[in-house]
Order: sequence, then C-alpha cells, then structure tokens
Amino acid sequence: MTDRYLSVAAAGLHEIEIRRSRFLCAVAPVEQEAAAREAIAARRRAEPAARHHCHAFVLGPDGRTQRSSDDGEPAGTAGVPMLEVLRRRELTDTVAVVSRHFGGVLLGAGGLIRAYGQAVSETVDVAGVVEYRRLRLFDIEVDYTRAGRLENDLRASAYAVRETRFEAEAHFEVGVLPGEEPRFTAWLAEATGGSAEAVELGEDWVRG
Repeated sequence: MTDRYLSVAAAGLHEIEIRRSRFLCAVAPVEQEAAAREAIAARRRAEPAARHHCHAFVLGPDGRTQRSSDDGEPAGTAGVPMLEVLRRRELTDTVAVVSRHFGGVLLGAGGLIRAYGQAVSETVDVAGVVEYRRLRLFDIEVDYTRAGRLENDLRASAYAVRETRFEAEAHFEVGVLPGEEPRFTAWLAEATGGSAEAVELGEDWVRG
C-alpha cells in the first residue's frame, strides 16, 4: 500500500502548434472515472470544431486504473503517448485531454506521438504538481488564548494543518505520519502546556 502519490495541483489549459495543427491540452485533478469522463465530455463541448479529442487518465493512489483513447488518430499515436507522460511524471488522479485542430499537414506517426506527448507534458508544467500523503488525522481543540501561537507553531512544524475552525474553542485538523502519533501528542502537550485536547479522526489523504 502506497503512503504518498502525486497529482496535478489544479486544472490547466495550454496550447501548442505544430505545422499548422493546434493541440489544445487540458489537465485536471479527478478521483473517479465518472469525473474523468465528464472532463473529457466538457472538452468536446468546449472545442466542437476539433477533429480529435484524445485522452488519458490515471486513477487511484496506486495508479491502478489507466485508460487512454486515440479518438480516430492512428492507433498508438495519441492516447498511449499521453498516458506515458502521466506515468513518467508519476501522476495519478489526473485526466488529460488533447483536442486537435487539423492544420492540413500530415505529421506522420512519429510526429503525432511527439506532439501529443509534448502537449501533455507542457500542460502539466503549467498546472503544477502536488503531493498527497496518507496521514493520521487529529482534531485539536484549544482555547483562544493559545490558538494563535499554536497555529504558528503547527505551520512551522512538519505536521500538516488541513483545516481550521473557530467555534466556542479553536479547532485545528492536523495530519501526522503513521507511527508518529506518540511524538505528536508529546509535542502538542509541550506546545500548549497540556491544555489542548486531541481527538483522533482516522486516516485520510492530505494534500501538500
């Protein structure tokens, strides 16, 4: 079981032009195949004049689900090279769609492979990459007199602050690496003079 994975940080859109053909690539973070399919359909609606809407996506922390389509381009010249970029960049929970507007010049198999791969690679650079880690989550409750300093200490530490809430007391949802729980609770007690209450929430994927 993996304890971390990479995904695109945000949706991104980028265009390259090769021998008068325009390749518009969109990438987006997705967690379910239905969301990936909807992203592909959205690009078809956004670029109705494009001749091809080729796609690739990888899903799951372990990258187990992998799909691609040439959408009418010669077999193996579009979807597979797009998928290879996602694999090479070790990205998952990511969909890439390239809409091609044909410019009248045939690129050949090699040219298409390079063009589709380049479009995805450059668009990933535009969107950025973020790491997700499997962490143990704690809800930390502390009174307001200590909340400001604790928040500063948390953000300066190795622990991940996932969420803050201000109710009757201040709450911080904090992610801790599995196995580091005793060290974290000792750190928290020292940082707050033993005044904070920590409730374990379970395990989840935390960004950053």
